[in-house]
Amino acid sequence: MSATRIAVIGSGPRGMMVLERLAARLGEQPASRDVHLFLIDAVEPGAGQVYRTDQPDWFLMNTVAGQCSAYSGEPDAGPARAGAGPSFGQWWESVGDYPGPDSYAPRGQYGRYLRSVLAAVEDSLPPGVQLRSIKERVEEVVRLDGRYRVVLSGGEQLDVDRVVLTTGHSRHRLTGREGELADLARQHPELRYIQGESAADMPLHEIAPGSGVGVIGLGLSFYDVMAALTIGRGGRFAPGEDGGLVYHPSGDEPVIVAGSRSGMPLPARGRNQKPPRYSYRPVLFTPGRIRSHRPSGPLDFQSQVLPWLTAEIELVYYGTALRRAFGDEVAERFGTQVRSASEQGVPAVADIAAGLGLRGVPPIDIGALARPFAHRTFAGPEDFERALREEVERDLAHAVEGNVDSPLKAALDVMRDTRWVIRELVDFAGLTGRSQKEDFLGRYVPRASFLAAGPPEERLRQVLALLDRGLLRIVGPGTRFDGDPATGTYVVSSPQVPGSAVPVTTLVDARIPSPDLRGDLSPLTRRLRESGMWTSYVNRGGDTGYDTGGVAVTRSPFHPVDRDGGVDEGMYVLGIPTEHTRWFMQVGSSRPGLWSDFVHDADAIAAHALRPVTRAGVPRAHTPELVGSGAEAGGERSPERKAG
Repeated sequence: MSATRIAVIGSGPRGMMVLERLAARLGEQPASRDVHLFLIDAVEPGAGQVYRTDQPDWFLMNTVAGQCSAYSGEPDAGPARAGAGPSFGQWWESVGDYPGPDSYAPRGQYGRYLRSVLAAVEDSLPPGVQLRSIKERVEEVVRLDGRYRVVLSGGEQLDVDRVVLTTGHSRHRLTGREGELADLARQHPELRYIQGESAADMPLHEIAPGSGVGVIGLGLSFYDVMAALTIGRGGRFAPGEDGGLVYHPSGDEPVIVAGSRSGMPLPARGRNQKPPRYSYRPVLFTPGRIRSHRPSGPLDFQSQVLPWLTAEIELVYYGTALRRAFGDEVAERFGTQVRSASEQGVPAVADIAAGLGLRGVPPIDIGALARPFAHRTFAGPEDFERALREEVERDLAHAVEGNVDSPLKAALDVMRDTRWVIRELVDFAGLTGRSQKEDFLGRYVPRASFLAAGPPEERLRQVLALLDRGLLRIVGPGTRFDGDPATGTYVVSSPQVPGSAVPVTTLVDARIPSPDLRGDLSPLTRRLRESGMWTSYVNRGGDTGYDTGGVAVTRSPFHPVDRDGGVDEGMYVLGIPTEHTRWFMQVGSSRPGLWSDFVHDADAIAAHALRPVTRAGVPRAHTPELVGSGAEAGGERSPERKAG
């Protein structure tokens, strides 16, 4: 019998987890099999683009080292291998210079860990299984005689039986406002527009010292750009007398002029107080409870989902505050009363807390937290900077308390810890088209990303130090980035801050573009789209259809659905290309020893891809019901659940 040939295209964390599960399942089989595996990546097989190992160490992860693992099982008495290996923190400790499980690692260091996982997987492959890593770009994948032909940039063609695509982020065609700003730079040679992508891949080193640089966005990528233009230019941060930081410039820095819709840099993650295996189990916000009120059909996020999520956030917020004020016994009584009240509907959590004597604790308002300056006007730049500093220092005070002891940071962690619940409710048209577009993606997701995806607190201290030095200016909320053809400059300003306009000669878009199959410039993606093998998923729930821009796939194991409605059962699409068909696909690891969806998804693909291949060809079924309409309640699966 001829060998089964499987290609994994894209070797970031998603691709590596698929490879790890393929190898683990092959190792568990009693008899050897003839299987050829191909791991293909244009940047660095084993690490991918985001975690490539040659990037500078000032680009940091935003998850603590102790909570990351790229193995599907914990280490045992044997060597590291597929299915049993060290967490990132354990590996880092073994190679030296480990600052501890609550530290934030350079992304390149995580890439080195992923490379060690690749080496361990390769060394432990059972007899008959071969692995070839290929550093080339995949130009095209075509169906041919019941198999797939993978065309590489170097001219080689691989014929395989199964193809797994975990291709990650890609560049998109600039349209709208971004297209206009880029066009202005083409018309004025002294201007430069740098498109949004990973900061490690931006030509930031070409920006002239002392020049003005406008930075669009104040999210995670803003911090990367900020680090590259300061630490990356030879400057250094040192401890100050008041517990803050002092920046010592090298003289090679440009002046950063930044802004965003909120006008506030992404708040810091709370100091980690949770063990690596900790996983919060929601009490109120569960798929079963939501579906008990609407057993079938698409949901309305605003009226049927968000109230229960808000109640869960309030449960942790007020529960933490009660524990601090009165001790564990009162906090437990509070939880019991909230659970009892939830049997009648969404409980009035704040009222229950007040009934137990809690006073002086402001309500938690997600909208206000995400837009702290939304309804304020300022006398001028100095007035706004004072307000900004107060907000940053307030956030740092909460972060220092920690993600268990700070009521605010503990509550905001709920937004991270319940992502799996949201996925079960919203994936595959779980919401009406209108609600997915407007309520969920339009309102909730930007606010959740702002509040729950923050950087280490050190980054906020660096912001304050750079404001002190005059090397960073945040202009205000509702920031505008305009071109002025008359002067040949860009202008950064805030309508809420008179006198805030600052001319700059470079604009850097520090926002990772939202995935959209329709505008993706990748040659591989374009050809898959043009051939009809990949199509954009349309949410047809409710009265209004919504073309999401995500690749249309079935439920697990995530086969693409072609333009004729056929399901390609020999191909699998996982991760960022399917964003909006599914939600929050940029996850890059799992908790040590826990099987989250990150592992379950990869394992389901591995199990299906290893089924016997018949030379009659890869099945192409016409089964649109596999795609899902949002009507299925589905089974609940918390991050603790393992395979079995």
